[in-house]
Amino acid sequence: MKITNSPYIRFSKLIVCLLTGCLFLTGCSKAAYDMPYQVDSEVSSFRMVNIEEESKTATPFASKLCVSDITDMGNLSLNMENASGVALFDLNHSQTLYAKNVHEKLYPASLTKVMTALVALKYGTGDMMLTASTNINNLEPDAQICGLKPGDQMTLSQALHILLIQSANDVAIMIAEEVSGSVEAFVDTMNKEALAIGATNTHFVNPHGLSDESHYTTVYDLYLIMNEALKYDMFNEIIRMSSYETVYYDTSGTSKEMSVRSTNQYLAGDAQPPAGITVLGGKTGTTNAAGHCLILLSKDTSGNPFISVILRSESKEDLYIQMTELLSEINN
Repeated sequence: MKITNSPYIRFSKLIVCLLTGCLFLTGCSKAAYDMPYQVDSEVSSFRMVNIEEESKTATPFASKLCVSDITDMGNLSLNMENASGVALFDLNHSQTLYAKNVHEKLYPASLTKVMTALVALKYGTGDMMLTASTNINNLEPDAQICGLKPGDQMTLSQALHILLIQSANDVAIMIAEEVSGSVEAFVDTMNKEALAIGATNTHFVNPHGLSDESHYTTVYDLYLIMNEALKYDMFNEIIRMSSYETVYYDTSGTSKEMSVRSTNQYLAGDAQPPAGITVLGGKTGTTNAAGHCLILLSKDTSGNPFISVILRSESKEDLYIQMTELLSEINN
């Protein structure tokens, strides 16, 4: 479904901005709507406005966003039975090509780190120096880590590479504390930024995505978050990398080498996209509660970009089979 910049939509935006007190000199495209964190919120960025019949519904604040007011749409013959939430978005044409349970509350696992990177890039600088605290050890025993020790130092740029390529949870803690002063303050900013971009059915409680009942999002909200993160050159660069090597320093100033490899099987060469489709990059996520998750940026032979999302696939094998089938819809 594509929103056109019609006079009705422009008038509707003005009315909603006036009613909500969000009228800025530049329009309401950057307005943050004060909405509850509820998966069934009456007000959400994905819904179309009807002033007379749906007075509680907010006008989508950016006409270039893909919009899906329908939970399920697209080629119903696709075998997505073993995934809880699925979507494919055509960025250039602002169209949702496929959707399954796109507004259902689900656990994002390490797809959370897309928002972590977004907040870090917005409020930090790549060359700022980070120091790991003892809190990096406060993780589940089997959590994915890169092995940082308290006192270790590296730049934010280095940390973001490790965060997005290897999905290290200890690095997520270090980034949060150093960018915002504490994990709690950073998470508060994550939630505020989610609201600001219209991800109103999302609520974060940590910067890494380890499971918590109050930590959730939706397929559609992840599209909004990914779409915003792609505005940052460093994010675009990192998510396309299959590996990364760097040198950082411990508390005594001794250099330490680190080498990480992407958890994305398309980038690692262990999975192949459909003919004519290039997977540029993305982010993986896996926990027992969230299942196997993946968000990708891909392009067709004409260079048109697409975001695809799968949440809670039952196995890694299913995840990549389903994603390849989903990406096949680009050529149909």
